Amino acid sequence: MEIKTIKDIKEFKELEYTHDSLVVFKHSLTCPISAAANTEFENFSKKVDLPLFRLYVQEARDLSSYLEEKYNVRHESPQALKIEEGAVVWHASHGAITEDSLNENV
Repeated sequence: MEIKTIKDIKEFKELEYTHDSLVVFKHSLTCPISAAANTEFENFSKKVDLPLFRLYVQEARDLSSYLEEKYNVRHESPQALKIEEGAVVWHASHGAITEDSLNENV
């Protein structure tokens, strides 16, 4: 499924309202670990039919901070969050974001 880029809190709130379940990937444009995790996320996206979203932390700091505060999950990048019915039910960061871990938990 296509990964859509999100940039602001309003957009995220609309997505959360329209989807019971979604996955958000926080990606740092300057980090090689994040680049590797992004590749894993992209590979995962080709095999699933789930709403998938990516935010670039350098371009969406307010949204990244909002997610940290709202869900009480300390910010890291890279970071993957699975959100169901308004709660984070799974999250991973750095090297723990692999295609296999996404398949198993998302």
